[in-house]
Amino acid sequence: MWSRRAATVAATVAAPLAYSAAAYCSSDNGVHQTLTSVASNVSVESWRSDQSSSKLGSNNWSVTKERLHGGRQEGVDLITVDNGRLTFTVIPTRGMSIGKLVSTDGVSLGWASPVREVVHPREVDRNDAGGLGWLTGFNELLVRCGVAHAGHPGVDDGKLLTLHGRIGNTPASEVEVHVDAESPHTIRVRGRVDEQMFKFHDFELWTEVSTVPGSDTIQISDRLVNRSSYPKEYQLIYHTNFGPGAGLEKGAEFVAPVASVAPFNAEAAADVGAWTSYLGPTKDFGERVYKATMHAEESTGKSLVALVSREGERGVALRYSEASLPAFTLWKNTDTLEEGYVTGLEPGTSFCHPRPSERAADRVPTLGAGEEARFELEIRVLEGAPAVAAARLEIGELRRGREPTVQGLE
Repeated sequence: MWSRRAATVAATVAAPLAYSAAAYCSSDNGVHQTLTSVASNVSVESWRSDQSSSKLGSNNWSVTKERLHGGRQEGVDLITVDNGRLTFTVIPTRGMSIGKLVSTDGVSLGWASPVREVVHPREVDRNDAGGLGWLTGFNELLVRCGVAHAGHPGVDDGKLLTLHGRIGNTPASEVEVHVDAESPHTIRVRGRVDEQMFKFHDFELWTEVSTVPGSDTIQISDRLVNRSSYPKEYQLIYHTNFGPGAGLEKGAEFVAPVASVAPFNAEAAADVGAWTSYLGPTKDFGERVYKATMHAEESTGKSLVALVSREGERGVALRYSEASLPAFTLWKNTDTLEEGYVTGLEPGTSFCHPRPSERAADRVPTLGAGEEARFELEIRVLEGAPAVAAARLEIGELRRGREPTVQGLE
């Protein structure tokens, strides 16, 4: 049984960020712009700040806000961050998900979903196809699953819980952009997403997606607050998805300091001997899902995993806190390019079984009244063989020669 509360839960709620409709840009004060505020009745449709206008730093960075139009993306807010090396999008309308990630050479690290628009949540019927409607909007690089529940659809106490919960299809109530006045002038996109239901739960998810100009890294820092007067269960999975631009190809490899692994489905059980390697695009491929636990660095509690290309010249690495996200899911969906050739590297509080099954396995944590939990995730683009080799070396040090325990299908 896992201890869920150590180091991640505080007994009191920290004061929330102060949101203001004011905006300013200067080398003395940095950049601050409120883009959305329910509290102040503010919605900014378009906005931009960059190195030239702010005089902050020397890298050619920019942050742009726009509102999308047409089709199922009508009214979606999109924030594009260019740090001079990486470009990525944050989607406040879709729970502060990260939509796209593009490297210096213009290569997208995400995947090509048959869902080609940035779909507004009002166009998503989560009850569709027996609770699988979440898939009608699924195309992001990173989408949070949760927070009252996550995982596969199922019935809990007579109520249908739909695939991966509500948070990824909930517009943010507060959104703001900061660029620090002090070097290295970190760019921060902050938001608050509320998941509330009378008589059921009252969660606030405070998010920050940040990057340093000129860096190869994106950092995600989240704080989940239970505003209810009662203890409440929660689940959170960081569904992080990569395609060919991140190194996914025939012969690509998942590299990780694995402590234990078990297949989630029958297809995965039949292929468990090759669970860390990938096929090329394969027609009629049945997705494989594996449940793993990872070794972590003792002093920080953080683990590191990576997807690397066959020749080891490119890839992507995820660093995360194993204490708060102890259940790691590897999703292998090497179907055709048209159907979605993608792999998911997914640290979470639990695996993707329906909530009753996860609860029975003691993998559904609880937040007390007024308590909070914090989560951190770092995405690093591995450009070139030296970066891949360094990630492999660090993962090897975490592994320390220990072989993983291979378990059977539950």
